[in-house]
Amino acid sequence: MSLWRLEWLRLVRSRRLLVLAVVYVFFGLTGPLSARYLGQILDRVGGGIKVELPPPTPVDGLAQFTSNASQICLLVVVLVAAAGLALDARTELAIFLRTRVPHVRAVIVPSYVMTSVAAAGAFVLGALAAWYETVVLLGAPPTGRLLAGIGLTSLFLAFAVALTAAAAYLVRGVLATAGVTIVLLLVLALLGNIPALGKWLPTTLLGSLPGLAGGAPWSQYLWAALVTVLATVGALVVAVRLADRREL
Repeated sequence: MSLWRLEWLRLVRSRRLLVLAVVYVFFGLTGPLSARYLGQILDRVGGGIKVELPPPTPVDGLAQFTSNASQICLLVVVLVAAAGLALDARTELAIFLRTRVPHVRAVIVPSYVMTSVAAAGAFVLGALAAWYETVVLLGAPPTGRLLAGIGLTSLFLAFAVALTAAAAYLVRGVLATAGVTIVLLLVLALLGNIPALGKWLPTTLLGSLPGLAGGAPWSQYLWAALVTVLATVGALVVAVRLADRREL
């Protein structure tokens, strides 16, 4: 059995793929729904206080989905990635695999690719669900821009998984790997609030779906996309080199 098939079976049989899909689709369906009825919800819980909100737009529905996807769903992606990429957390399995491949990258690359495909695929399902709900409840967003936003967000997820791979060989253990990755992503998000840095950072791509659908210029995400590609490759190179130097 090839390592590619092994990684796929691990995602399927451990139900990690199912968990990713369910979480993204859930928020894809409920995001536009909550945007559509937010005013009524606030009226019911407001203790008689009348809340006046502007009429929701298609961008509001996509923004609600993106907000959940960039927080709860991203956390799930990091945990799933850490479980698959923190190879040395299971010493017996690490020894078994390392002694059967000519180079450790033969283990890391299939795990990275399959996890990235699973994360991006789950996000696409969630985005399609959000798209459908948005069209039904709020109106149709521009198709081309929406598809571009989906692609840019998927690129960010590939970066997040690569960052998890690098963290997996900085520390040991699934929880430690996930913790380091989340801290690094939070630091990037905080730095993104600095105008001079924001346009360069991968976390900028998290807002590309509602941003482009709302008419933001394409150039707003160009440099962030380029940096994300370079950072993804760099994180994978770091992961392989750290894995080469680590002793079991």
